[in-house]
Amino acid sequence: MNVWIAVIVTGLGCYALKFGGLVMPQRILDDPRVRRFTELVPVALLTALIAVQTLAADGPSLELDAPRLAGLGAAVGALLRAPFLVVLAVAAAVAAGLRLAGL
Repeated sequence: MNVWIAVIVTGLGCYALKFGGLVMPQRILDDPRVRRFTELVPVALLTALIAVQTLAADGPSLELDAPRLAGLGAAVGALLRAPFLVVLAVAAAVAAGLRLAGL
């Protein structure tokens, strides 16, 4: 039951955050500091997600296995020419293919 409470509270928090953006006065949204913040937060969150998913924690040590590293490399290569969803698909396909091959 505690998990469902957390899910509901998180969902309500996300809804409140979205609603807050809709009712925010335009003068606040036009502030250059707010605009810069909203441009940089998604980049910081995506970078953190990549770091967490690339480095696997095994107790107190961090491990970097070949399929994850190859997937990251494929994503970086695809990022130069492909749209973001294609980059994700390429990275996932490379990592899954190497795991399937037993590497």
